[in-house]
Amino acid sequence: MKNGLAIAAAVTLLAMPAAAQEAVTYTTDASFEDVTFALENAIINQGLVIDSVSHIGTMLARTRADVGSDVKLFEGADAYSFCSADLSRQVMEADIANIQFCPYDIFVYVSAENPDETVVGFRGFPEGPMQEVQALLDTIAREAAGVE
Repeated sequence: MKNGLAIAAAVTLLAMPAAAQEAVTYTTDASFEDVTFALENAIINQGLVIDSVSHIGTMLARTRADVGSDVKLFEGADAYSFCSADLSRQVMEADIANIQFCPYDIFVYVSAENPDETVVGFRGFPEGPMQEVQALLDTIAREAAGVE
């Protein structure tokens, strides 16, 4: 019985996700529309195809009353999803579990509290092969935010 509990505890620990990485963000005074346009171009300029755009701000505004809230969070908020066949293959050949990070996402938002600031960012990745993906996302986010 003790062995069964020890095995169950070990399996539980192995199944727990790694600590979340902090987001990398850049802030600009450019408009939401200008930054999303720049983001689309930055992704395309890397030879990548945008798989989808999630209109998170629109969804939250539309469902605000339905969930019993009167809090306006965003003036605009979208997340862009895309992938790189070359880079994805490279990081998944290094560790097949890196599939969990694909597709890659970059978010853009203007909060209701700070309507004169547009934030561009992405989730940070763990040390190791995923740092190459983080470098790509950083290049794209910087270009979209106009940061050198």
